[in-house]
This record gives sequence, structure tokens and C-alpha cells, in this order.
Amino acid sequence: MTNNIVIRKMTLNDLEMIKDILISDFDEFWNYITLKNELCSDNSLYFVAVKNNDIIGFAGIKFILDEAEIMNIVVHKNYRKLGIGSLLLENLIFESNKHDIKIVHLEVNSNNVAGIKLYEKYHFEKDGVRKGYYKNSGSINNDAILMSLHI
Repeated sequence: MTNNIVIRKMTLNDLEMIKDILISDFDEFWNYITLKNELCSDNSLYFVAVKNNDIIGFAGIKFILDEAEIMNIVVHKNYRKLGIGSLLLENLIFESNKHDIKIVHLEVNSNNVAGIKLYEKYHFEKDGVRKGYYKNSGSINNDAILMSLHI
């Protein structure tokens, strides 16, 4: 199902194209300003998944010396479970190899079963838990699962 999908470096123009649908179509994860600052960082690298000139996903990674941290992998709600997250993750791992990264870290919401399965599929291992890290609008706070991949 990943035919005709192009993965390329994300630009500020790409962010402008999706800024009005970030929360409605991609979930509430970061606000526009935070994502823009991250995109402009010299230590970060972001990519978009594009199909028929529409941005259907994006992912970012931050490089710190010989380590990296996946900042996010986000897929448009209408395109989930089609392998786009895998394409984006493979691209981040490829870029990590190009940058001579030894270990890639990430955190994922304990509620995000699909995300955890994706990372496990690519051999990320669970390193720990941050209790109550994700604050929800309700009274329950979800844990963050810490994972890493040694390259």
C-alpha cells in the first residue's frame, strides 16, 4: 500500500501547507510553533511522506554527537495502517547510519500499541518507563515507554 509515496526532506513550506490540519488530521502532539522551531534546528532533520502532492505523514530526528532521538513519526489519520510509518522510520534509521549514529532513542505513549509494535518490528528495545509522563485531559496520565536501537 506504499506505492507512489515519496519520502523527502521537510521544508517550512510543507509545514505551512499542513499547519491548519495538524491537530484535526494528524492528532494533537505538538503545536505549530514547536514543530517550526524543531524544523529550523541545525541538529534536527525532518521528512515528509507525500502521495499525489499531499503530505500524508512526517517524521523527525535530532542528532546529538553519536546519538539520535526520534522526535516524532506522525501519519495522517486517513492513511494509518498502510506502512507509511514504517517508511518514515526506515528513512530515519537510514539517516542515522549516514550520520554515524551508534544508538537511536525514542519515547512512545504506553497507549500507542501500534507505535510500540512498529518500533519492536525494527528491533527497538524497551529501556525504561517515565510514569505519568503524558498528561491527558482526563484524570489518567499515561506512561512513556523509553526505547532504543543500537546501530
